Amino acid sequence: MGEFRPVADALLYLAGSWRVERTVRDLVGADEGAFTGITTFSPLDGRGLLQEESGTFVWQGVARPAERTLRFLRGAAPGTADVRFADGRPFHDLDLTSGHWTTDHPCAADLYRGEFTVLDADHWRTVWRVAGPAKDLVLTTAYARAD
Repeated sequence: MGEFRPVADALLYLAGSWRVERTVRDLVGADEGAFTGITTFSPLDGRGLLQEESGTFVWQGVARPAERTLRFLRGAAPGTADVRFADGRPFHDLDLTSGHWTTDHPCAADLYRGEFTVLDADHWRTVWRVAGPAKDLVLTTAYARAD
């Protein structure tokens, strides 16, 4: 996978706007989809960052607008964050101090396993593997700094 770029302050690194390209592969049905858009990490009441993502998701040839909002709160240690859904429910932890992080999020009977990789000052990637009775997916997202 190559070299990782350690990050001393995850929130400082993520702050700003990023171009997003995501592929979604259904491992059972062999369908593939794609999301393209922008995600912006903006200050959140001095406690962290608000991530607002919007763009277009194409699935089975049909394009639809898509968006999501997450909260990245300052973690207990430098370089870390506590990631939460927009409504405040816990999503996952994040530690970019080594430039690479793996985390889990149980969702009903399915398990989301995320891998975060910082490639350089302007590029990072996530790979989420979703496995369980309801889903069998791989979501790969490339982020490139837009500002």
